[in-house]
Order: sequence, then structure tokens, then C-alpha cells
Amino acid sequence: MSNDVPDSPVPRGALDGVKVLDLTRVLAGPWCTQMLADLGAQVIKVERPGSGDDTRAWGPPFLKDSLGKDTSESAYYLSANRGKKSVAIDFTTPTGQAQVRRLAATADVVIENFTVGQLAKYGLDYANLSRHRPGLIYCSITGFGQTGPWADRPGYDFIIQGLSGFMSVTGERDDLPGGGPQKAGVAICDLFTGIYASNAIIAALYHRQQTGAGQYIDMALLDCMVATMANMNLNYLASGKAPTRHGNAHPNVVPYQVFTCSDGEIVIAVGNDGQFVRLCTVIEMPELAKDVRFATNPARIRNRGELLPLIEARVSRATRAHWLAALESSGIPCGPINSLEEVFDNPQVKARGLEIRMAHPLAPEVRLVGNPIRMSETPPRYEIPPPLLGQHDEEILGELLSPSQYDERR
Repeated sequence: MSNDVPDSPVPRGALDGVKVLDLTRVLAGPWCTQMLADLGAQVIKVERPGSGDDTRAWGPPFLKDSLGKDTSESAYYLSANRGKKSVAIDFTTPTGQAQVRRLAATADVVIENFTVGQLAKYGLDYANLSRHRPGLIYCSITGFGQTGPWADRPGYDFIIQGLSGFMSVTGERDDLPGGGPQKAGVAICDLFTGIYASNAIIAALYHRQQTGAGQYIDMALLDCMVATMANMNLNYLASGKAPTRHGNAHPNVVPYQVFTCSDGEIVIAVGNDGQFVRLCTVIEMPELAKDVRFATNPARIRNRGELLPLIEARVSRATRAHWLAALESSGIPCGPINSLEEVFDNPQVKARGLEIRMAHPLAPEVRLVGNPIRMSETPPRYEIPPPLLGQHDEEILGELLSPSQYDERR
């Protein structure tokens, strides 16, 4: 069953009392602020009047109402904006700028993802806002950072996947059918940057707690994606040789890849020589484990071209169910390649409560994916569904402005 969000009180959030002013849109920034909201922060999302966050229009699919008709809320937008309150402010106008400055004056964190220097034109950059709020933590997310020869360039996830080297190691080998670079199926540069940014903000909050000082955080998609190349970076830096694409195989471990059964594909991930011995027994080819060409992982790396066809031929003779049962019973890491329908029907996914359901103003409920963080004392909490555009104008701006100012705004 899905993990319905309970109506009963939930434990205090780790970031209770932290107020975040969210000037971001699309994915990297909203992913960051959704993380902070899940952990208890109050997040106020500032959106353009009339259109709001760009992703509101990035559908279909859209959330369905009680009659099964599309609402205005795209699935893309819903994925990254839980836990926030939305206000519609045009900060290109003097009035809007004044409203954002008043919101920032009581905020602990401001986060934005506009191009370098754009918010300075409106007096909403770190230098201006921190002058009146010395403890302010201000995080900017851009494609290439605030410095360097490319700082002024716009940055998009797909472009960064190519620039960072990620696509040079992702995809099938050039000499095989379908060979060539591939992007990831999700916007991983945006997602990684959002996660890195949330870590930086939490670290800055801790620093402020110790010292009273705020600070400026400069996050770049390119920086984050280069950093997350991880072992591939070191494969190059240690050897001087750039890694290449291996498709679904692993450059440093063999056999560690997708294998085709008689009725579909599975992943077999042999992480050490002992597991390889057991694999050879399961596939009824024990002689492979004794062959000097394959007995150790370095040897298997050098001779993968001879070893893999032998394993592939044997695996292709039986079904996925047969091999998964046999491999699991022998302690060999393996798994199916699931569709998302299969993912959300998986008993482990269900047991971990990864699907949650929340009430929504336009539909009986909205199905979302919960935060993967598990904390014993301050777990993530889900109190506010992804907001409608300007849904909280009266609540937030009504407190901020005098009655006459608020009436004039309307």
C-alpha cells in the first residue's frame, strides 16, 4: 500500500524555525528547497504572476481532477515543489522589489538561480540584501558559477551532461549497434546540484549558529557534475587515459553488467573473486573460475572480450526468474531492470513508504515520491502539497503589507 500522509501531528523537523525565500524555478533550485521543506524549513516560493514556475506548463502529463480532467498542475512541477507556499510577485517592478526585500529581511536563507548579475539590477543580490540582514545565507545556482570565462553563459542540464564528461562514459561502445554518447534519463546535473546546494545551506546554517555570520554560496551545475564523475575522474587522473563508454558494463569490475535472459534482461554485479567463483558454479561453468585468464578481477578486466560471451551464452538459455532465484540463493548480487510500474509495485519500495499521497486543492489527492532520508528524531514531513500559483498571497503578503497596500496590489 502507498504511504498515505497521516493527519496526526508529526515530529519536529530538523530545520524548524528556518525561513527560506525561494527565488528559483525549473529543477535544481526547487529540488534544493523541497529538500529543505521536507526537513522542516518554511519555504516561500516567489513566482511570476500569471505564469509562475516554467515547469507548471511542462506537460502533459498533468494532475487529474476528480472527473479525470487535466488540471493546471504538471507532473514535472509537482515533482519538486512539495512543502512550499507560493506568492506571485513581479520583482521587475519597484513595488515587487520592495516586497521581496521585505520578505528577505526576515529570511534565514535566500536561494536563486538567475543568470549572473541579473538580480543585482533589482537590488535583490547578496550585497544588497545582506546589508540589512548580516546573518543572511544567500545561495546562487548557475550553470557555470559566478567566476571564470564562462560565468555569463546560460547552463542547461543536457549541455552540462556533455561538457562534464558524463556523456563520454555513458552509452554503448561506438563499435557496437546503438553506440555513441547518451544523456541520463533524468536531469542528473540539476538534481545533484540541488542536493549539493541543500548540503551547503545546512552547513552554512550550522556555521551561523556557531559564529552569527551569514555567507554567500556559489553553486554551479558544471562544478557539481564534474565532482560527481567520482571514480571516472580518478581513472583518468591516475592513468592519464580518458575512460570510454562501456554501455551497461563496468570499466573496473567484470562481470558487472546487463545480461539477456530468454525472456528479458537482468543485472549481475560480481564485486569480488569469491562471488565470481559462486557465479561460475551457478551457471554450471566452474572451470572458468580456475582459468588464469579469469581467476582475478584484473585478469577478467584484461580478458573481458573472451569471458563475457561465454557467460552471455549460458545466461540466455533460461528465464529471468530462474537466474534471479539461483543467483540470489547463492549470494550473488543481481536484480531485474524494472519499469516504473514495477518499481512502485515492489514490496521493498512499498515497505519503505516511497510513494506518499497528499490532499490537493484541485484533486482528491496527489501521488508523490517521499524523501529518502530516514531520521529517528526529526524525519522528513509532508504538510503542504505543491502549491497553486499565488495560493498563499493573502497569507504571506497580507502579513507583510498593510491592508491598504494589499488591497492596492489586488
